[in-house]
Amino acid sequence: MAKFRFVHNNINVKDLNKSLAFYKEALGLEEVRRITPEDGSFIIVYLGDGESQHQLELTWLRDWDRAYNLGDNEFHLAFRTDNFEQAHEKHLQMDCICYENSKMGIYFINDPDGYWLEVLPPKK
Repeated sequence: MAKFRFVHNNINVKDLNKSLAFYKEALGLEEVRRITPEDGSFIIVYLGDGESQHQLELTWLRDWDRAYNLGDNEFHLAFRTDNFEQAHEKHLQMDCICYENSKMGIYFINDPDGYWLEVLPPKK
């Protein structure tokens, strides 16, 4: 059987600059590359964490005129941090924590479009 590996996850965003600023401030993700067609109908930006090869693809569509329907918002991306307390304090200051599960030792933040991002402590 052919082997597969994760490459990226895509999410669509309404305000690309706002999303880029959020992902940089909240999670330290940096732009790796960008695709912009001549007609300007969309922009795709790939973000990386500088550690793994997995990337987050943000897609902006010029003609999209409404908020994205996230359904029940039951899917999410997860990020592990090396300093959970520092990350939690940063996200409290940013006012982006949308759910905490102290029993499990995790919490979730919302990006500008309402996507949930799970924050995990260092692996023991």
